[in-house]
Amino acid sequence: MQQNYQDTIAMVRNFGKPDLFLTFTNPSWSEILNTMEGVQRPEDRPGIIVSVFNMKLKERLEDICKHVIFGTVLTYIYVIEFQKRGWPHAHILLTSDSESKIRTKDDIDKFVSAELPDPCTDLRLFQIVIKCMVHGPCGTIYIYNSLTWRQKRVEFFNHRLAPARKFVSFTFYSTIVA
Repeated sequence: MQQNYQDTIAMVRNFGKPDLFLTFTNPSWSEILNTMEGVQRPEDRPGIIVSVFNMKLKERLEDICKHVIFGTVLTYIYVIEFQKRGWPHAHILLTSDSESKIRTKDDIDKFVSAELPDPCTDLRLFQIVIKCMVHGPCGTIYIYNSLTWRQKRVEFFNHRLAPARKFVSFTFYSTIVA
């Protein structure tokens, strides 16, 4: 762990601060689900989960670096952690070259969308976003406590926990650290 920290500090000194923070996992990969026999759950086959995860992570890093999805990447570093039921996930830091750096809201909008896809034009994408990206409440007592559905978007509020403080024109910091 100490070596990873020192490697990261050396990368920051040489290439500057990271530009993007990505997380990577998917418990519903077909390569995992197709290997289940009978009443098995993916958690029962940790070797398969880890093998598929490593294969997919390698492919994703290759896509990011060689196919310049987020621009030209000078360097990256990642850490793999395991969730409660054994699912691996990666935290990835990317440092871009000066041409690819994110400087404006429009630059962010090239990569991030906070709108729900239109189910009439792309039902499959809508279902994927609802299943994987919209996190529901943790119990019935909290149902819709801090989640409001609007016509094409979902708004999240944490005002019951801590007020948001506006910073610049598009970043919001809160006293909650995830």
